[in-house]
Amino acid sequence: MVKDSFSHVNHWVFDLDNTLYHPSARLFDQIEVKMTRYVMDALNVDQAEANRLRNLYWQQHGTTLAGLMREHDLDPVPYMIEVHDISLDHLQTDTLLAAGIRALPGHKIVYTNGSAPYAERVLEARGLSGLFDGIYGVEHADYLPKPEQAAFEQVFAQAGVAPASAAMFEDDPRNLAAPHLMGMRTVHVAPDPHDADHIEYHTDDLAGFLQHVT
Repeated sequence: MVKDSFSHVNHWVFDLDNTLYHPSARLFDQIEVKMTRYVMDALNVDQAEANRLRNLYWQQHGTTLAGLMREHDLDPVPYMIEVHDISLDHLQTDTLLAAGIRALPGHKIVYTNGSAPYAERVLEARGLSGLFDGIYGVEHADYLPKPEQAAFEQVFAQAGVAPASAAMFEDDPRNLAAPHLMGMRTVHVAPDPHDADHIEYHTDDLAGFLQHVT
């Protein structure tokens, strides 16, 4: 039973984008436009080259920002403010998800490769404010991104998360590899399953899944 597999868990770690809201909200479409424009302006390249670099750095470094910092010594602070300045008007509150998170025993955090202020805005729009013991962005790992294990270690040390008694909910399969190695339960939250040894569970309905673990 799913419930038995989570009976030891008292630390619950949730990604934000495309995890605590459905990908159909397409917030990343807005963010990617902002990213591309920022790369164009910062590196003085055209749109096609900016898009190429944005995708390349995401693949090679985990995030576009990490690539820009490592390859071009970009200041992350204004970048993070600009790319997350997007509209959340079409996000809807989710009372079932809120109830499912509220019912989880123990310590609950959000950990995103975005910024903590952006995460707070999304949580408010989804009706999930006040449900988490901490909200951690990439800035809390000195801008080292998931999927790097050192990033998880930094954030978990700050948050007091014990991986052996923790579960990670995440839409990007890459970002579940390190939690699995660290001994966490791993749940892939996405419309389509991804077959990998480091993914223990998959769901396309997070609210429904949480009902089975408590």
